[in-house]
Amino acid sequence: MTARSTRRTTTAQSRIAAVGAIAVAGTLLLTGCGDQTEDKDGGSSDTSASSSAPLADKLPKAVRDKGVIKVGSDIAYAPVEFKDDSGKTVGIDPDLADAMGKQLGVKFEFENGTFDTLLTGLRSKRYDIAMSAMTDTKDRQEGVDSETGKKVGEGVDFIDYFTAGVSIYTKQGDEQSIKTWDDLCGKKIVVQRNTVSNDLAKAQAKKCPAGKKLSIEAFDNDQQAQTRLRAGGADAGSSDFPVAAYAAKTSGGGKDFVVVGEQVEAAPYGIAVAKSNTGLRDALQAALDAIIKNGEYDKVIAKWGVGAGAVKEATLNGGK
Repeated sequence: MTARSTRRTTTAQSRIAAVGAIAVAGTLLLTGCGDQTEDKDGGSSDTSASSSAPLADKLPKAVRDKGVIKVGSDIAYAPVEFKDDSGKTVGIDPDLADAMGKQLGVKFEFENGTFDTLLTGLRSKRYDIAMSAMTDTKDRQEGVDSETGKKVGEGVDFIDYFTAGVSIYTKQGDEQSIKTWDDLCGKKIVVQRNTVSNDLAKAQAKKCPAGKKLSIEAFDNDQQAQTRLRAGGADAGSSDFPVAAYAAKTSGGGKDFVVVGEQVEAAPYGIAVAKSNTGLRDALQAALDAIIKNGEYDKVIAKWGVGAGAVKEATLNGGK
């Protein structure tokens, strides 16, 4: 989903921790596009509320009685979350949610929405949480618009569960000597709106010299950006490294794109929870810690080939 955060530069916040070389597993399923409709299959755990769930008592009673945690997610961000050929929601986030659901005795039901509306949906209580490769940043914690510096909401708490870095990718065979963000001056880049990649592109555009403007085209989701680049409508694209690497491995049988240069920036992905919902927040943190300790977390991370982004504990509000 969605290089998804505010900028990770020295003057702004970010979404990632540099992950070294993450090799996306060859067993991954092909990506699918998301929309604004509810994902009826739930995209996650089949586990119902059960007295056998070791952490069920940590949930707020209302959530435990309901047996469901509604998850806002931009389900078009393979391999983090996407729909397979059958329409089922799959990926790193749904698998982790499934494992956490077994600890808590509830189902995590993923509902699809555009990335830039997820926190609004959380504030309006459409969702209980947002889990969508969302970068934990101080701005998001405090409800501040990263571009204007103005307060726009009450902010959220994050349970950090993964780290990743931002990459640039181009059409294969048409790299144009692009390796760094400085190399993009005079060219056009496609990104997903309201993501780290979008913020980095805006920052770079301000640095480009006169006569070498960086043109930016932003889309609702990463799939649309990839389609634009594939069709020759831009020189490069940018997204979180796991997503860029997955696209390079799978799109066109691995012949469409190539990741260029090194990853940049560093910040964690976090599960967003309303600040007022401390009971749910603490239960989720306990569940994440439990699956890290029992090995289920490592199984999910290994399945998707992203071990370099694994965390050792469930950190609360670790973003900067």
